[in-house]
Parts: sequence; structure tokens; C-alpha cells
Amino acid sequence: MKLRTFCYWLAAALLLGCQSPLQNGDTRTEIYLPLLEGRQVAVFSNHTGLVGDRHLVDILLENQVNVTAIFSPEHGFRGKADAGAGVSDGTDPETGVPILSLYGNSGEVHPSAEDMSRFDVLVVDIQDVGLRFYTYYITLCHLVDACGEHGKEVIILDRPNPNGHYVDGPVLNMALKSGVGHLPIPVVHGLTLAELVGMAQGEGWLTEAGNRCKVTSVLCKNYTHGTPCEIPAPPSPNLPNLQAIYLYPSLCPFEGTVVSLGRGTDKPFQQYGHPAMEGRYAYHFTPESRPGAQNPPLKGQICYGVDLSALPDARTIGLDLSYVIDAYSILREKGQAEGFFSPFFDKLLGVQWVREMIEEGCSAAEIRERWQPEVEAFKALRHKYLLYEE
Repeated sequence: MKLRTFCYWLAAALLLGCQSPLQNGDTRTEIYLPLLEGRQVAVFSNHTGLVGDRHLVDILLENQVNVTAIFSPEHGFRGKADAGAGVSDGTDPETGVPILSLYGNSGEVHPSAEDMSRFDVLVVDIQDVGLRFYTYYITLCHLVDACGEHGKEVIILDRPNPNGHYVDGPVLNMALKSGVGHLPIPVVHGLTLAELVGMAQGEGWLTEAGNRCKVTSVLCKNYTHGTPCEIPAPPSPNLPNLQAIYLYPSLCPFEGTVVSLGRGTDKPFQQYGHPAMEGRYAYHFTPESRPGAQNPPLKGQICYGVDLSALPDARTIGLDLSYVIDAYSILREKGQAEGFFSPFFDKLLGVQWVREMIEEGCSAAEIRERWQPEVEAFKALRHKYLLYEE
């Protein structure tokens, strides 16, 4: 028996030792560098576009690629701007490459014809988190539309989706299409950016030009949708770690309420609270001005609520509306529910009926039961666009 046990563990160790590490698309230079020879290249990226500990732009320039422009999304190329804050064009001080903001002060999110004249091929390398209201994929959709219109090619260097192991939430009612909801997909779509663009083109969700744009995807190696993954850098100022990324689907709806989700603290998207919740909860925090949250909601006010930063197995909870329901119930008991929800809440959830069911006193389980048929239908449609095993 002891020999058999030893052999079992030896075999297991050998199997684990033979597993290859996950590789992002941007590490596979042998595939994409030959595609860039002799061409003018634009890059859509930000601070997360790291190949190991170096930025993709530096790798391209080192390999004599003619990088003529960098497109930056919300939060800017360095990823330091507040959520929703306009970011101006500029120049990357380390490389001298022009930075063209697609999240400018004017609110314009489409590249200009002059911008599009700067390059032949667009290379995409950016860390997404797999949520419909996370804006990087929306910027990418606008770029694919523009590339199709101007006859440019797109190369996506794919990255894992840290929330790619499940699908959850209602599908966007396109009457509520906005800057935080662009495609008819659930809140948590379970796709990498390469898969999402492939699905958008395949289902005709982009413009006519965008749907016919030539897109080449350089896939991750040794990745499945069930693979837990690390991220090279916080994808935005208020998603500092994987715990925040896993809780993001459940806590971001607070953006459309009077409740703080921890912006302006050291635990953004890992706690929630409100001054009126004093007495129900002893735990408290006070939002203050800090980088990435210059003027957070409830700034300077003591917020009583719940700390989720040490919640175990946050990766498995999905989109859990019980936190929003908890806060709404407390404020309603105290006669302060009026004005709890702003119109932004419906835009984030993508439908009106979620808010209506919460106001009617429905449970999180009852709300989930209503959206589950939409999730199953989407998963069936999504299946043919998967580039990785589930």
C-alpha cells in the first residue's frame, strides 16, 4: 500500500511538472512580428500591456517595428486617471510615440480620420476583466469599426479573462445601450477579447465595416476558461487585486446607488457602506481623495457597512445582488430609500426590471432565476465562438 501511494504521488508530481505555464498572446513574437515587417503600426494598450516586465511598445521598437501611434482607453495609457475622467492626447515620454486618447474630455470615443491615417495595422494588447460595463472592450469595438471603414487590419494579442470561467447576469436591452454597455451580452460574458470580437463580428453586432474588418488573433498558450490566472498589473486604479476583480460584478452596481463601494479607500470594490447604515454594522470606512479617486462618493463621511476583502472563494460567487439588496433594505427600513437608485443603475445592469424587482422586495435568488434563461441562451450562442476549452 505504501509503494502504491508513493507511485501515485510520484505520477501526480510528474504530471504537474509537465504542465506548461500559461503564455499570453503577446509573448508569441514569432507569430506576430513577421506580420508587422515594413508596416506602420498603431498599438491599442495601456499600462497592462506587459510582456513579462516590459511593455509591448518597447518590445516592438526593439524589434525595429515602426510604431507610429498609441491609442489609449479610459484611465489613460498609464492607467492613473479617475473612472470617467477625460484624458488628453499626448506623447509617451519614454518612446516619443504619440498617444491618442479615445476617452477624451470632449466625450468622443471614435478615432478621427487623421488618427486612422497614421498606421496600416492595429495591434491590441490590453488586460480586460470580462464585464459588460468595463469599457476597454467598447473602445476596441469602436477601433475595429474604424479599421474596417479605413481598410486597416487588426491583430489581437489575446489575454486570459480572470472572470472567463462563467457567464452571469441579464443580457443588455439595447434600448439602454450606453458608454457602459455596447453589445447584447450578459453582465459577465465569459469571453476573452479575441473571442468577444469574433462573436461581435459573427453576430453582426458591429458596423457593416467593422463586421468585415480583417482581424487576426494570436492566442494564449496553455489556457482554458477554467484556468485561474494572475494579472500583470491592476487593470484600472480601483481594481487593485484579483479579489476586487472577482467582486466587481457584484459591487459595481453600487455605482448607480447612493452607497459607497470603497472608492477613495484602500479597499475599492471590496467593501460597501453608507452613513445611514450605522447601527446595523459596526465596520466602517471613510472615503478620501486619493490617486484614481479624486472626488469619491461620500467623501469625508463615515460609511458603515461590510468588508468583503477577505471573503473566501470570491472567484466563485458570480453576480450576487444580495449586497445591493441588503443596503437597499436597510435604508428603506430607515425611511431613506427614496433616491437610492440613479438612472445609471439600469444602464449598468442593462435592464430596468432588476431594479424594479429589488424595489418590489424580491430576493437575489428570484432575480437570478429570471435572468437564467437568457444566460443559457447566450452560452449556447457563445459556444461556437470559443477559442479555448471551457
